Amino acid sequence: MSGIRTVIVDDDPAAQRLHSGYLAVVEGFTLVGVARTGASAARLVTRPGVDLVLLDMNLPDFSGIEVLHRMRSVRDWDVDVLVISSARDTTTVRQALSAHVVGYLVKPFTKEAFVSRLAAYRDSRSERVREAGLPLGQGDIDAIAAGRRDGPATTATLPLAKGLSASTLQLVREALDPVRASSVRDVVERSGASAPTVRRYLDHLTRAGEVTVSHRFGARGRPEVLYRRAVG
Repeated sequence: MSGIRTVIVDDDPAAQRLHSGYLAVVEGFTLVGVARTGASAARLVTRPGVDLVLLDMNLPDFSGIEVLHRMRSVRDWDVDVLVISSARDTTTVRQALSAHVVGYLVKPFTKEAFVSRLAAYRDSRSERVREAGLPLGQGDIDAIAAGRRDGPATTATLPLAKGLSASTLQLVREALDPVRASSVRDVVERSGASAPTVRRYLDHLTRAGEVTVSHRFGARGRPEVLYRRAVG
């Protein structure tokens, strides 16, 4: 079976048929399953043989967010998710972004918007696969070495690791302050992301030189790690 193996999750049969028809006209995709409930979706998307999930947030038994959590606990980051939903409240959107979805398409939308979004994802995925398999040339290695000599990398030159997304990175960045130090718990509350997710992005920002780290020592136990957005 060729193409990006895709599952459609939506409790509306009409929406399933519509999205299946749209998907059929986009080159490079193969529909491998559909689900109408969160439970059936979780069973389907945690199996091998799925590359992309088109996921609705409003399901009859439990939400698409729960599907995301179950999928990530089993398949980690090797399945991409494009949210297709009418849900647009801040909590749902932030929770979805913290689970590293590749996009969030709000219903209703046109066929052209769907096709454009899927084509852009296909091309981006192809580029990621191609770059992952290419050895570095001497010029690439020299550029990396020069960056290390010049000082800390920035997020413009430090590539995002697998599983990190630019949108969630921006949420975590905006949750930090250049004056007031923030704990992981503070960033979790402001960004809406989970604590493990926040720690991964803070580590990335620290390596990139965008965040400075300090410690707060209490009377007992480990010192608490604090983060500030670097200035200048």
